Amino acid sequence: MINPPFEEPLAPDVAQRLARHILHTGGAFVSRHARERMRRDQIEPTDWGHVLRAGWVMQGEWEHGSWRYQVRTQHVTVVVTFRSLAELVIVTAWRNRA
Repeated sequence: MINPPFEEPLAPDVAQRLARHILHTGGAFVSRHARERMRRDQIEPTDWGHVLRAGWVMQGEWEHGSWRYQVRTQHVTVVVTFRSLAELVIVTAWRNRA
């Protein structure tokens, strides 16, 4: 784990460990936009949970005033931002198209 305070952007492996820790401790929240996108693409909570547990994290990108990290599996991509060491927000998600 990383020690507070943390500076972003986080290295992908650090972001991955932090996301998994936050998911395990119950600090993952889903934005309204993400809920709409998930509904449209038929992504269930078990799907985004799997992505955060097993996906790989891409390098952070600065967008709309925060660092965002794409977490990917073969079928689904979830974009998260960290509020703190204890909370993350899923800002959007989509089903990957071939």
